[in-house]
Amino acid sequence: MSATTPASAAPSFESLIEPLLDSAFGAAYHMSRNHADAQDIVQEAAYNACRSFHQFQPGTNFKAWFFRILTNCFLYRYRRKKRGPEIVDLEDASELYMFVSAAGSGQLGPDDDPAGLVLSKISTEHVNSAIESLPVEFRVVASLYFMQEFAYQEIAEILDCPVGTVRSRLHRARRMLQKSLWNLAQEHGVRTNEAEGNPE
Repeated sequence: MSATTPASAAPSFESLIEPLLDSAFGAAYHMSRNHADAQDIVQEAAYNACRSFHQFQPGTNFKAWFFRILTNCFLYRYRRKKRGPEIVDLEDASELYMFVSAAGSGQLGPDDDPAGLVLSKISTEHVNSAIESLPVEFRVVASLYFMQEFAYQEIAEILDCPVGTVRSRLHRARRMLQKSLWNLAQEHGVRTNEAEGNPE
């Protein structure tokens, strides 16, 4: 049987999007924290992407292009539901919260990794839950970075914002995640003595 398909034929929309649907649902679920909403977001994003596929430039990053549409679908729905920015108090979690807390537990040596200590005590589901508990602007960035493994520049393109904004939001998301994950790790037995970690 001889092949007659030209080698330079552009990939179809279906062949590009199908491998992404599971990860798209995962991202939409982490952003929306709702199974039905996540399904709707993926459907809406796929529909919009299909309609705009003529604008996609072959050879560029289709995943980043599609996740930009997906993220915009989520943000549009979120903003429609809730007017006004969410106010977050970030000052209650210090830069080194996890390190200070782990050191205060008496279980951290000078060469130990506090994140490794914490993550060894909790499951992936707990980490996912901690990401889902973040305020929306930080949840979206954390989901794209930690769950989808997009680079800073790709996230900036997806969100149509400067890389510095991505760095700032991810930095703040990490601070909040540290506190949340440490509290979870405590519940799962990291701290066994009376020492109190001091985030200050």
